[in-house]
Parts: sequence; structure tokens; C-alpha cells
Amino acid sequence: MKIGTVLLALTLAAALTGCQALTSAFCAPHCRSESHASSSLVDFLYPNGGAPPGENTLPELKLPVRVGLAFLPSRTGAGTVGLEAAHREEFLERIRQRFIDRKFVSQIVIVPDYYLSDARRGFEGLKGVQRLYNIDIIALVSYDQVTYRDDNAWSMGYLTIVGAYVLKGTRHDVTSLIDLAVVDPVSRSILLRAGGTDARHGTTSLVEESRESRQSREASFGKATDALIENFDVALTRFESDVREGKANVHVSNRSGHAGGGGSLDILWLVLLASVLAGSRVRRDPGEY
Repeated sequence: MKIGTVLLALTLAAALTGCQALTSAFCAPHCRSESHASSSLVDFLYPNGGAPPGENTLPELKLPVRVGLAFLPSRTGAGTVGLEAAHREEFLERIRQRFIDRKFVSQIVIVPDYYLSDARRGFEGLKGVQRLYNIDIIALVSYDQVTYRDDNAWSMGYLTIVGAYVLKGTRHDVTSLIDLAVVDPVSRSILLRAGGTDARHGTTSLVEESRESRQSREASFGKATDALIENFDVALTRFESDVREGKANVHVSNRSGHAGGGGSLDILWLVLLASVLAGSRVRRDPGEY
């Protein structure tokens, strides 16, 4: 009886070992994998290993400013495509709508990323885009997203047709970073910068892995963009305050040529107020004087 039990145990152990070996052979080399999609602000602004200049010219902002907004193209060989064109346009439009009502902004133009191809890399390339779209500064969106895929113990069931549809033996983890930098091509300066991040994970069956992983990547980009917008709003408000107080490292003037330091963001509104008061004075009854 004991001998039979021992033989049965040995048989089961050998069977399980065989199943594990078969499972490893089945999923290799994809039992554990990683995909990476990104675009790099540093690589774009300073191609060929160039370094930032030691001293930049003081940026000059002519109010109200015309702003270009664009996604940086993915780096060659970065791996999976991070965002489809439709989603990139959607996220850029969300950013545009959030900041278009700022009183010192006259226009925000979305620039297609093919205008930022290899031939237009660096600040010189941005100057060409600046002239083409008649804009003053350019807001560049870059991103970095890593997706990890790992088959767990349930993946043994993938050896059966039913298991591939039913068992959630694949885990995916997604980490996303979205960055927005406002650049002045003329002075080669980065005026303002903010970012947003998101991390999430999920488990799925083998058949649904591709679809659910793609949905997780898109959702992660969306949440990271939400965080970016909020953080950039805070940074922009602080920048406005610094300009009014004369603390910002910029020179501000309006388009009529009047320069100013602290408080210059309100020049246009003072001119408008003066016009209204002048009109009111003309309409008053002469007998009131």
C-alpha cells in the first residue's frame, strides 16, 4: 500500500514537472516581456548629443501671445506605438481648451507632429515651424510609457483552448509620464514645464490580452494628461504672478511696442479700461461739468 502511494506521488510529481516544462516552452520567450514607447524633449531640442547653451538670451513675450501646441514624434525604434493619431489630437485639444481663455493668450494652434520630423529637430527646426504658423512660443508634449507583461501560474491553463479564453493568467502593468514644456525658439529657452503620471495594472486571459492591454495604455495616458493639465495650471498661475512681481526671467511687452516688467500682463486691460472711461466721459451731459 505504501509502495503504491509513493509511486503515485512520484508519478504526479513527474507529471507536474513535465507540465511546468511544457508551459515554459509554450510561453517562452513571452512569459515575461516589456514594451516601451516614448518621445524625448532633450533628444529633440539637442540632437546629435548637443548640450544646452551656457547662457540664454532673455526671452521676450509680446502680448497677447500666439502659441503652437504639438506632440513630439516617437523616437525611432522605441517599440510599441504609444498613442494613435486620433488620441494624440484628442489630448492636445483638451489642453488647448483648458488654456485658450487665458487673457494673455490670443491663439493656440495645434501643430501636426510631422512638422517636427527629423529634418526639423532642434531650435532651428522650431524657428521654421514658428515662421510657418506665425506663432510666438511652442508648447511641446513628450511622453514615456512602459508596459510589462507577465504570465502567472494560471497561464498553465493556456495549454487548453478553454483556458486561453477563461483563465486570467496574464498580468500587465502600465506606467505613463506626460510632460509639457513651453519653449521660446528665438532665445532657446524653456519658459515653463509641468508633467503628469499614472500607473495601473490588470489581469486578463490570453485571448483578451492584446485588447485589454491597449485599453489600459490609453486609459493611463488619459489619466496622466489629467494630472498634467492640473499641474500645468498651477505652474502657469505661479508664472503669471512672478511676471507681475518682476521675478520671472522674461521681458514682457504688448504688440504696440510698450515694454514692461512686473504687471505687464495687465497692460492691455489698462488700455481697454482707459478707452471705456474716455467713452463714458464723452457721453456725459456738458451741464454736469
